[in-house]
Amino acid sequence: MRVMLSIPALLLDCRPGAPTIRLRHIEIIHAIMASGSISGAARRLNVSQPNISRVLAHAEQQLGFALFDRRPSWLLPTARAQRLMPEIDQLYQHLQRIDQLAQRLRAPPPQQLRIGAAHAIGQSLMAQVLLDYRRQAPPLAAEVELVTGHQDTLCQDLLADRLDLALAFGQTVTPGLTAEGLYRADMVALIPSSLTVAAPVSLAWLCEHHLLMMQPQDPLGRVVHRALQSQGLRSRSTLQIKTYSVIADMVLAGGGVGIVDTFTARRYAT
Repeated sequence: MRVMLSIPALLLDCRPGAPTIRLRHIEIIHAIMASGSISGAARRLNVSQPNISRVLAHAEQQLGFALFDRRPSWLLPTARAQRLMPEIDQLYQHLQRIDQLAQRLRAPPPQQLRIGAAHAIGQSLMAQVLLDYRRQAPPLAAEVELVTGHQDTLCQDLLADRLDLALAFGQTVTPGLTAEGLYRADMVALIPSSLTVAAPVSLAWLCEHHLLMMQPQDPLGRVVHRALQSQGLRSRSTLQIKTYSVIADMVLAGGGVGIVDTFTARRYAT
């Protein structure tokens, strides 16, 4: 797994003759802005005041403009420094996350398995799996932490080393992650019992009966949207929903018909 750091070109420009601001400059500038003074920055970073002053002077020399107006007891950011601050703060937060990740990687591996799952898989499948694990696991077995979420959140947590593995829908793989297919199944139409259906339903029939749409960026939603586009169809419903169980709840409430995964369909089947 690779951790990628996006650094704004405005701040780090290494072309010959271009002003170059270094990561140490960023740390010092951020500390001064947070504390309001040289002495406050020195305490935050546990370094001497002359060291802070020297690095600040070098940063301003490299940039070619002043970052702070000097006052008797504090430093006031200039207008140019205030424009730089959002980028500096973003980069500083990236550095903090990298440092936290490095600390976790240095520590002994915990006896814990962190699993993420799509909401439908977590609700329908993982509950029984965890119960079986608890019954069969030896006394000193690893603890298991289960987190449910949408696929984009699960992928972010995997890349940030907050999860060890995740169970999700879809066939596309986020860069930096590897995937293995475990299960294939058809998507299922949910229809309220008040509607009479004489034959297998078509996409056109579902659209006519207010098909509740998944969001197009959702893994299963992409499949549905592509199928509708290929047939030139459009649902009468104007709703787009991200959570499959919410689609099922709305079908039960008479809000239309839906298409969901097999796990959600089994939970709501009557």
